[in-house]
Amino acid sequence: MLPSLQQKINRRMHFSKTKHSKFNESGQLSAFYLFSCIWGTFILVSENYISDPTILWRSYPPNLMTFQVKFFYILQLAYWFHAFPELYFQKTKKEDIPRQLVYIGLYLFHIAGAYLLNLNHLGLVLLVPHYFVEFLFHISRLFYFTDEKYQKGFSLWAVLFVLGRLLTLILSVLTVGFGLARAENQKLDFSTGNFNVLGVRIAVLASICITQAFMMWKFINFQLRRWREHSTFQAPTVKKKPTVTKGRSRKGTENGVNGTVTSNGADSPRNRKEKSS
Repeated sequence: MLPSLQQKINRRMHFSKTKHSKFNESGQLSAFYLFSCIWGTFILVSENYISDPTILWRSYPPNLMTFQVKFFYILQLAYWFHAFPELYFQKTKKEDIPRQLVYIGLYLFHIAGAYLLNLNHLGLVLLVPHYFVEFLFHISRLFYFTDEKYQKGFSLWAVLFVLGRLLTLILSVLTVGFGLARAENQKLDFSTGNFNVLGVRIAVLASICITQAFMMWKFINFQLRRWREHSTFQAPTVKKKPTVTKGRSRKGTENGVNGTVTSNGADSPRNRKEKSS
């Protein structure tokens, strides 16, 4: 249903190839982000992670991963793995492929890391607000493609994006840096799935902080580019007044005066007497 709706809008709006590709990408990702955000919120509410956030470190390592959490992570990994061949089938431009590979690789790295290190609940708590912010961005981009004057969604997304990065850092430091650091069991044990050791905690925090810094850097560049385009588009065009050179006007006046004097001199009585004599 969604692809057929996108095709109808594409035919109606007469998009270029670049806009057509980005429109399809935003349409697909917005549906995925909305579905994952609703599903993740349902899991967090049903397992009381919103009412009691301390469970994030008190219940580590989890004795048993529930089916809905495991199924959620399997579908997340399956979707982002399927994005690799999707680049070929969507005929993505060569210059856009490196950006897409980094984009997909970051998702796979963090989702798989949270799943393998039994930080699945922390990963779920961080994914839900992130997916909501990304959903807002792609919905705003869809409206922007249909009406380029629409900018309100991007302004709201910019505020929520910065708040989302702060929330990610706060929850990560609170859970990994303080909660797990004070836990009694800090021995590496593969049989029980306990990875609460100093080296793993440092690696987890470092990867999260570097990713958030990278995202903020991309965000700042994106905003600067938008502001430049917006200022260039709204720059008033100054009309240049025609300049008249003083030298030419003065010369033209002198010629006119001389011509008048000459013509008057030719018809004067004195000249007529000289001619008659």
